[in-house]
Order: sequence, then structure tokens, then C-alpha cells
Amino acid sequence: MDLLRKCDSNYVPLTPLTFLKRAAAFYADRPSVIYEGTRFTWKQTYERCCRLASSLRSLNVVKDNVVSVLAPNIPAMYEMHFAVPMAGAVLNTINTRLDANNIATILRHSEAKVFFVDYQFVPLAREVLRILMSDDSASSSSMPLVIVIDDIDNPTGIRLGKLEYEKMIRKGNPSYNFEVEDEWDSIALNYTSGTTSAPKGVVYSHRGAFLSTLSLVMGWEMGNEPVYLWTLPMFHCNGWTFTWGIAARGGTNVCLRNTTAFDIYRNIAQHKVTHMCCAPIIFNILLEAKPNERCELPSPVEILTGGAPPPAALLQKIEPLGFHVTHAYGMTEATGPALVCEWQAKWNRLPAEEQAKLKARQGVGIVTMADVDVKDLKTMKSVPHDGKTMGEIVLRGSGIMKGYFKDEKATSMAFKDGWFLTGDVGVIHADGYLEIKDRSKDVIISGGENISSVELESILYKHPKVLEAAVVAMPHPRWGESPCAFITVKSNSTGVTEKEIMAYCRKNMPHFMVPKKVEFLNELPKTSTGKIQKFELRAQAVALAAAVASSHHSHGRSQRQHPPSGNDQQQIMAMSRL
Repeated sequence: MDLLRKCDSNYVPLTPLTFLKRAAAFYADRPSVIYEGTRFTWKQTYERCCRLASSLRSLNVVKDNVVSVLAPNIPAMYEMHFAVPMAGAVLNTINTRLDANNIATILRHSEAKVFFVDYQFVPLAREVLRILMSDDSASSSSMPLVIVIDDIDNPTGIRLGKLEYEKMIRKGNPSYNFEVEDEWDSIALNYTSGTTSAPKGVVYSHRGAFLSTLSLVMGWEMGNEPVYLWTLPMFHCNGWTFTWGIAARGGTNVCLRNTTAFDIYRNIAQHKVTHMCCAPIIFNILLEAKPNERCELPSPVEILTGGAPPPAALLQKIEPLGFHVTHAYGMTEATGPALVCEWQAKWNRLPAEEQAKLKARQGVGIVTMADVDVKDLKTMKSVPHDGKTMGEIVLRGSGIMKGYFKDEKATSMAFKDGWFLTGDVGVIHADGYLEIKDRSKDVIISGGENISSVELESILYKHPKVLEAAVVAMPHPRWGESPCAFITVKSNSTGVTEKEIMAYCRKNMPHFMVPKKVEFLNELPKTSTGKIQKFELRAQAVALAAAVASSHHSHGRSQRQHPPSGNDQQQIMAMSRL
């Protein structure tokens, strides 16, 4: 046994970059990326990534430099998931729904050396750069190098500087050689939110990304040569690792700039899509599609959903259309999905309603997640598997983040006794399947977007007429959840309206964070120690949501009985925006 040793022949650092090299070798002529009029093969994608990595190195991008990108699901966004780490750098994909202040905070905190911007977001990027330049500590050396990604099919000619993405591809070396020396090296930096005070940058390793990718491909039972439609933003945990996973299976990436019903159905039919990932909000888009936007599915489409538990009733509606749904649970810190609701054959005999309830569970740990449990954090003892006793969901495995970037305190708080603390409260059923019951961090998941109630409250508190503010999740028929704000106003403030508060919010936060309902109270419910009792506010939010739904339903009946007046139409439109 002493003669056995680790060497280059039997030990190679784990990295998802090997998936691209393999795809180029064995699926060279198979379509890798399809985007409207653009088509690439795996051989071409490999060469384009080598060229881009080579060009980045020529710009003095070195190991551990951060390269940020603000773009939708387009070929360039996909290519950078390989090209940036091939250059030794760390990829930072930015949520395109954030406002200029949030994006500036991310660029500042990450110390991004290069900033790629899709032509659609050039006006937003200009505002971001203006904010960065206005910093007292800003200097030309601290500003990122900005590179525009022009429309690949119809170039617009928009520029923020001398560099443009396709020019960098053409100038790069297609024979560029790369290797990962240490699998613990960082591959990606993803921000849990665009907070303006204390951003949390989650750092992934090559090893974690590799193992998480394989786990999800296995857990979803994805076979060779899938055709994958990009309805999930690639900025969400690197597309839940499927940016790398489709290469691992020699599949085809169908890129989608806009997730409209027409574009989704059109691409599914045209390219014979087999797989897609999405938040439950996409279900509503598919279900609410007009007849002229729909088309018959050529074959069943596998959907992996997460971000918010899909209501059982929604699952019952979506599957008859030809979609087969698998539910996953995860978070940015776990490299995306950490649990998958693996289906058991015996459940096929159950009524459809019972099957839908089972599919809505968060499930069991993915294959490479070493352990998943629900614990009492005071004792760190596991809760009984009775489906009733609640505790905090904890995880352990190689897919867990390396830590929070430049935040040792937050990192140490997230890890305890060999476990990662999710902050989510759940139960474990007798069969070992896990189910979330609440969120101890008060995170609101709206249409797949995580919204921090604390962050939203801090902005509301800055309003000159607001005395106290508390934000909770309110059920929403389209987004799953939406923020509901409860406010008390200062004694000398009169005439404050919901419209005024919402207008203020739209000016000071990304639109997806804006409360869908603002309720004014004389006093917020509190404990004897002065802590706001959010459970009472959640109950009120549920009642408010029910009242809105009832009002909407009654308006629907009146529409059928009498043609709506102009005022009625305005009310109906207002409610439809909730």
C-alpha cells in the first residue's frame, strides 16, 4: 500500500471546464448554442471560448481577477461561463433586474477588473459608471474596463469604449491552452442580493461547481444530447450549474433574450426542446398564453423548478399541457439546487392531487450533497421524522460555497459544527423527504427573486413621513409571493397615501422589490420587548390577498354581466398589476 501514490496520471483537479473540452472532442459538429439566427457547434464554442480567454489574458486579466457581466441569456453570457475561468479569472454574473445603485455596489465590492455589458443595458451601465466615478475614492485604476456585447445578428454599433465582444473573439487565439492547478480555486462570484450596505458575495470553487453539476444532471436523469431552453436566468447561480451541465451531456443550448409565452412556445416547437428550468412564475406565463401565442408541444418537456414551492394546484394545471415537473430546493450558497424531489414509482398509483402535493416537497439531498438534516440549532440535535417538528435546514457537502467574499464574520456565522445553516425552517417526513415551513431570514421569494424584507424596510424607513415599517410575504397568484408593507406614519404627517409610498419605492429600489400592497396601521403589533410580531402581519397579509382575489373575482362577474365603464377598466387594470 505504501507504493500507491497520487500523481498526474490518477489525480486531476475537478473543474467543469473539462465538460467543454469533452463536448468539443466527441460532439464537435453537434449544435451547442442556438439563438435566433445564430448557430454554433461545440467545436466552434470551444474555439470561441479559447479566443475570449486569450483576449482577456492580453488585457492583463490574471488569476482571481473578477470579470463581471450584465447580460440576458445570450450566447456571450453562456460562453463566459467557460472563457472567464479558462483565463484564471472569477465570473460574476449580475442580476439584470437590479438598479444602477445595486450594480455599482456589486462592482465596487467585487473590485471587478472587466465589466461586460449587453447593448440592451448600455443606458443602465452609463448610470452605473456615473455612480462609480462620483465616489470620493474613485480613480481611473479602480474603474472596470467596460466591453459592450453587441447584437450578434444585427449589430447596433453601440459603444462605451473601444472594445467590443465579437472583436475580442476574433483577435483571440483559438489554440489557447488552459489548466486548473487547484480545484479549490474560485470559479464564480454570485451576489445573494444587490444591497447597498452589506452585499453578500458567494464564492464557488471549481470542485464545488463540478460536483453540483454532475449531481443535478444525475438527479434530473438528463440523458445525452438534450435540447435545453434557457428560461432560467444564467445569472441565477450560474443557471443552477446547467451552463456547464449541458456541455457535460453534449446538449444544445437554446438561448432566449425575453421569456414571453410566444418565445417560449415558439422555441420549444421549433427546436424540439426536451428540458428547461424555471421559477413557478413561468408556469403562469405558459398557462396564461393567448391562443395565438401557443403551439402544440412536439414531445413532453422536462421542467426543473425552484425558487418558491410550486402550489399543488398549479402543478395540476401545467402538466396536462405536456410539461413534466420536478421540484428542487436550493440557494446561492449551495451552488443552486441542493435537494431534489426525486419521484418514486409507487406514487404513480396515487390520485393526481396527492401526487401534486408530493411534488411540491423540497425532497432529498442531491447525490454529491454529503448530508441534509433539520436540526434544533440550540442543541444541534436532529428533529424527529414526523412531518411536524420544525427546525432549521442544514447542509453539508462539496457544493457548499467557499464562503462570503471579504466577509469573514458572515462566513463564520453561516457555518456551525460542520454544517451550513440555511436560515430556512422545515420538517422531515417519515420517508425522509424534507419540506420547508417558514423562512427564518424573512426572505420573500417573488417570481424566483429573493427579496430581503430587512433591506426593503431600511429603504422605507428613509421616507420622511414613515415612523415604522415591516415587510412580510403576501400570497400572490402570479409571483407566488410578493412584498406587503405595513407602515405607521409620523404624528405630524397627514394625507400619506399608498400611491405616494409606492412611487417612492419605485424610485429607490428595483421594481421587483416594490411592495404590491401598502397597509397603514396606527401601531405595529409588538412583543413586550418591542419586537415586531411578523407572524401577525403575515396573517393580515393573507387576508388582504384573499380580499384582493375576491374583489377581482367579483369584477370578473360584473364584466360578464355589463360592459365595464372607463373607471371600472382602470380598477381592473390596477388589480391585474398586483
